[in-house]
Amino acid sequence: MAAKRAPDQVESALGGEGAGGAEASVPTRVGRKRDHSRDVAILEATLDVLAEVGYAGLTIDLVASRAKAGKGAVYRRWSSKEEMVLEAVARTRPGEVSKEELPDTGTLRGDLLALFKPQPREETERRMKVMAALASMVLMHPDFDAAVNDTMVASWADSYRVLMRRAAQRGEISTSADIDTIADVIPSVAAYRALIQRRAFESDFLTTWIDGVILPALMHGAVATED
Repeated sequence: MAAKRAPDQVESALGGEGAGGAEASVPTRVGRKRDHSRDVAILEATLDVLAEVGYAGLTIDLVASRAKAGKGAVYRRWSSKEEMVLEAVARTRPGEVSKEELPDTGTLRGDLLALFKPQPREETERRMKVMAALASMVLMHPDFDAAVNDTMVASWADSYRVLMRRAAQRGEISTSADIDTIADVIPSVAAYRALIQRRAFESDFLTTWIDGVILPALMHGAVATED
């Protein structure tokens, strides 16, 4: 998971220090037990601030103030704002894929539709702003591209692969269909729609795209195999 790999990638990219200049030099206290109950509040505050001011404008001070936490409490958990941002965003993704937890409606179309749950407009707008902030982060720190890809694309693609392979086992699509490529395309299009077109990945668009692009592409593999 991206959240576990992020610290190594942060240190590799920044030579062991965060990008926050003076902020990154704040020493971590040794021996004080971490209160995990504050983690969620701090990470949620990170997403809020990230959506409001973008990656460049986000500081540990702003996050600490929003979470009503001390600056030292933040640094005891994350050594830099990059590490904190990656873990905050990682909370919004599926995480480790469990077949038992994914939709199982009996059809691939039903599973794909069920995987997307309608979100309030405010949450959709916040998610789009967070994605834009992550894109800005990659431009400023190219070494984080793998971690951001894990957060924005890879884990979602893994979920789609499980659903598509299940459909192939049912005989619904061809086993020769290019499942890996199509699974990668779905979250990539969602990111493009949010970052470039500034439009939400709403259910109407998803339904049209599933019926007009995804399912025909998967069935094309079956037709090509039979010819």
